[in-house]
Amino acid sequence: LNDIQYIRSNYYNKEEIMRFSSSLGRFVGYTEFGVKQAEHFNSDSSYIGAMRAQRETYCQHNVGID
Repeated sequence: LNDIQYIRSNYYNKEEIMRFSSSLGRFVGYTEFGVKQAEHFNSDSSYIGAMRAQRETYCQHNVGID
């Protein structure tokens, strides 16, 4: 189960502006606006903790379905 990765991407106008990856454990911005948003979300430790928990909550729960 270590190779499972939870990814949450945010798009605007068909362009990915930022992404949360459970392997990194933080948000990464891909545009100027996305970098600012990623910095904002990364500074909130409770939100980052909740996003990290999504891997166990969502991904590992659904492993056996496929």
